[in-house]
Parts: sequence; C-alpha cells; structure tokens
Amino acid sequence: MEVIDLRSDTVTKPTDEMRKAMAAAEVGDDVYGEDPTVRKLETIAAEMVGKEAALFVTSGTMGNQVAAMTHLARGEEVILEAESHMFYYEVGGLALLAGAQTRTIQGEKGFMPPELIAQAIREENIHFPRTGLLCLENTHNRAGGTVLTPEQISAMAQVAHDRGIPVHLDGARIFNAATALGIDVRELTAPVDSVMFCLSKGLGAPVGSMLAGRKEFIEKARKNRKVLGGGLRQAGILAAAGIIALEKMVGRLAEDHYRARLLAENLANIPGLTIDPAAFPTNILICSVAKLGISAQHFSTLLARHGILANPTSPTEIRFVTHKDVTEDQIKRAINNINQVVKGVNHF
Repeated sequence: MEVIDLRSDTVTKPTDEMRKAMAAAEVGDDVYGEDPTVRKLETIAAEMVGKEAALFVTSGTMGNQVAAMTHLARGEEVILEAESHMFYYEVGGLALLAGAQTRTIQGEKGFMPPELIAQAIREENIHFPRTGLLCLENTHNRAGGTVLTPEQISAMAQVAHDRGIPVHLDGARIFNAATALGIDVRELTAPVDSVMFCLSKGLGAPVGSMLAGRKEFIEKARKNRKVLGGGLRQAGILAAAGIIALEKMVGRLAEDHYRARLLAENLANIPGLTIDPAAFPTNILICSVAKLGISAQHFSTLLARHGILANPTSPTEIRFVTHKDVTEDQIKRAINNINQVVKGVNHF
C-alpha cells in the first residue's frame, strides 16, 4: 500500500543533488573554524536574511535555545505567544538551559497585540524578574502555518526595542512566510535582532538550521552551541546539503502552498470535516473532526490504515503538512482516501 506522509515537512528526503554535494563536500574541523563548506553556508545564510553573521546548528530547537542563552542572563523573563513552538515543544529548554522564566501572551494566529506586550514587560521592582527577551514565530506552527506581516513584526518588535529588550524570531519556516506574502525574506527579518530558520523542513536538507544576527551575537552564540555539544567537526558534509537547500529549494515552496490549498478546499467539501481554506496560507492545515463524533487520534489511526499519515494536534483537530515529497497526484489520492474514511465513520 502506498503511504502518503502528511505528518510534517520534517519527513522530506534530501534530493539527489544534495546527496552528490554531500559526498563531494570539502571539509575541515568546524570547531576550529576550518570547514570551508560550513563557512560558505553561514555566509549565504546571513546574506539571505540580511544579518551580519550566521551559525550552523543541528536543529531549530538548538538554534532557538542557543539564541535564548545568548540574549539572556539567568533569572530573566521571556515573553512568548502562548502557543509558540519555543514554549510548547522545546522541552522546557528556556528554564533548563537559559535559566529563564516564561511569560506568555494569548495571541491571534501568532500575533501578539503590542499593547499586551507592553503590559507584560516588567517594571523595575525588587520582586520582579527583568524582561530580557521577546520571542516571535513566523510562520506559526500551532496556528496552522499562519503568517506575520512585516508591519506586524515591526509593531511587536518596536515595543520591546523601546525598552531596550532584544527580539528573537523563530523563523523555522520563514521562507514559507515570505513566499506566501510575495516579498523578500529580509523584510520579515529586518525588525528583529536574531532569527533562526530551518534547512530541514520545506527546504529538504537532511539536517540543520541557521541562527543569524550581529557578528558579536553570533560569536557568543558559537560558544553556547559548543556548550550544548553542537561542535560538529567535519560538518561540511551536512552544510553542503544546506547550501543546495538555500540556493535551489526556496523557489519551489509555492508548490507546497498550492497543494495544501488544493487539499484544504477538498476537505472543506467533505461532510463531517471542518476547515476554512482561507485560514491557512502556507503548507500547514488544521482540520476539525468534531462533527464526526470521534477523536482526532482515532481519525489519525483510521487514516493510517488507508495509507495517509497525519498527526492530531488536539482532541478534535488533525494537522496535514504538504512538502516536496508529496505530489499533486498523491494529494488527489489522499483526498479520495480521506473521503472514504469519513464515509466509513458516518456509516457506523
């Protein structure tokens, strides 16, 4: 049975061009700064997001946590959106690694109203922690790949900057955001002090993310990466795939968005499923199965029996993610199979 994997864009396989580049990569010891392929990747990455320097890290979580460790002093407080990846999915790393306390704001599709950010920033008081960092997320994972505009990012960042507080952007899928908006990614990264973005999701590299910011920030971050065991020695083998990801894969992200929209529009026509296609501008969809009278986990199990892999995100919601390894024909077959599953549920 054919399996159509819509769990995440993290399941993508490296392209043949990436595999060849990895095999032929010139390498050195990156901890000594001697790996030419890693240095090339870091230079390309920094330029693409308009920052002075960049650092290759193993994952988006490592990049976010290294950023927090670099920006923060222990005991300071971080402001985040309540459903953000850094708060929800990074194993309490802000407390464990940066020694930081979190303060969350319930946003709307990832956007935190500037007035709420202003209210959350601590006043000087012997009883209070100092607010040390504001973290944003674009696209927003749990909101369904929703996009923050340059104006929204600037409005949020300005509140923090007016109080001398740095701003970090979890831009794991920042190129999806730029693609959806039809703008240069630097318009989204210009207002923030640091940004992390992934090479291993929609861009298709097997491993790795980038952390970018000012030169002095990245120098300090490099040491924090080492603390976490992120000194990878001959990492050029991995960086070679990352270079291909940035040079060749950004331009095709619109295909994933098109296929996600195709899937969403057809799911909206299946009785028992609830989804608003217009609410999901990139490659992530969240669909409610509440009207079917079964849990999202049960629905996920039924889908798997029909060759469709998708993850529940709540007791009543299931997430579908398109990526380069799912073709338009597979999306059409997935729609048919999902329809059959729903008919089976309604039959009983």
